[in-house]
Amino acid sequence: MPAKSAAPHVALLIETSRTYGRELLHGVRKYVAEQGPWSLLVESRSLESPAPPWLPVWSGNGILTRSGSQAMVDSVKRAKVPTVELRSTRLKHSFPFVGVNNYSLGKLVAEHFLERGFRHFAVYQLGAEEYFQQRCENFVQTVAEHGYEASRYNPLNRREQPTEWEQAQRELADWIHQLPKPVGVMACTDQLGFWLLDACRRCGAIVPEEVAVVGVENDASLCTMATTPLSSVELNGTAIGYRAAELLAHLMKGGAPPKKPILVEPLGIVTRLSSDIVALDDRELANALLFMREYACEGISVSDVLKGVAISRSSLERGLRKILGRSPNQELIRLKLLRAEEMLTHTDLTLAVIAQRCGFRRTQHLAETFREMYGMPPGQYRQDRRKAR
Repeated sequence: MPAKSAAPHVALLIETSRTYGRELLHGVRKYVAEQGPWSLLVESRSLESPAPPWLPVWSGNGILTRSGSQAMVDSVKRAKVPTVELRSTRLKHSFPFVGVNNYSLGKLVAEHFLERGFRHFAVYQLGAEEYFQQRCENFVQTVAEHGYEASRYNPLNRREQPTEWEQAQRELADWIHQLPKPVGVMACTDQLGFWLLDACRRCGAIVPEEVAVVGVENDASLCTMATTPLSSVELNGTAIGYRAAELLAHLMKGGAPPKKPILVEPLGIVTRLSSDIVALDDRELANALLFMREYACEGISVSDVLKGVAISRSSLERGLRKILGRSPNQELIRLKLLRAEEMLTHTDLTLAVIAQRCGFRRTQHLAETFREMYGMPPGQYRQDRRKAR
C-alpha cells in the first residue's frame, strides 16, 4: 500500500471568546471534515491576545489568523508559512484576506431602515478600524442616494474601564438625545449596539419608537441580554471560515494567492424588537405597512389591506411607491418571499408546506415567483444556503 501522506499542521489564531470567532472555527472544522485531515492547533483566545509563545519555534504548514495588533502580524510573518487573514484591518501585512463584505452590510442596514420609513439616520462606530469605515461608508452612501444625511458618532478614545465607561455612556446618551427623532441607528458591532441601547435608557429615548437600532454580528448573548432585544446583521461566519480554510489548502499546495480579497455576503438581518417598527409621519400609511407585514403570509390581497386599515387605494399606492419604490401588491409578494427564504434556509419543510405557510395558493406559484426574484428555483437556493452555512 502507498504511504499515507502526512496531514498538514495548521494553527488557528482565531478568538474563541466571541460568537463570530467560533462561527469561523466551525467553518474551518466543516472544511477539514470534508477535505482533511488536518492537524489543528487551536487554543482559547481573545481578539486582543498576543501571538502565542510557541509560534517562533513552531514547525507547521499554515496559519489562519485574526490579527489584533501589528506585533501579532509581525510574529505571524516570521513563521514564514502560508497564511490567510480573517480580520479586515489597517495593519501592515500582505496576507490574502477572507471576510464579510462590509460594504454590502452597510447598505443592508440602511435599506432595513429605509423600508421602515425612517427619514433620520445615524451610525455609531468606535475607533478607526478598517471594517468600521467600510460598514459606515455604504450605510451613509445608501441613505444619501435617497436624499438623506446620516449623523456619525465616533469617540476615538473610548475605553471600557468602569469609570471611563460611565463617562462615555453619558456622552453617548447626550448624542442620542440631540438626534432628530425617530432615527434609525446602525451600531457597527453588537457590543456598540448593547451600549447604545443602555444609553437610550439613560436619556429616556424610547426604543424602537424614537430610536431604532441594528447591530452587527448577531451575537445571541449580547442581542438577547440588551435592554431591548437587539436586531443584528448575521455575518455568515461559517461560510467565511470554510472559504478561508479552502484558500489556505490551496496556498499550502503551492497555489498562487488571489489578486483580490474574498468577500462573503452577510446572511441578512435578524430582526428583534430594537428595530421592529415602521417610522412614518403618515400614520395611516404606517398602519397599512404594519398590517401587511403581520398578515402578508396569510394570503391577503391589497383589498384586504384597505378593509383592515383606514386608507384609500390611491393613498396606499402613492405612499408605498414614494417610500419603497414598489406597489402594494409587489410589497405583499416581497414579504411572502422573505418568509419563504427564511424557511428554505432554516427548516426542512417541503416546498408545498412553505407555500401554504407563506400565503401562496399553489406551490408552482411560489416556485415561479421565487425564481423571478432570486434568479434560481427554491430547491437550488436551499442547497446553496446550506452549503454556505
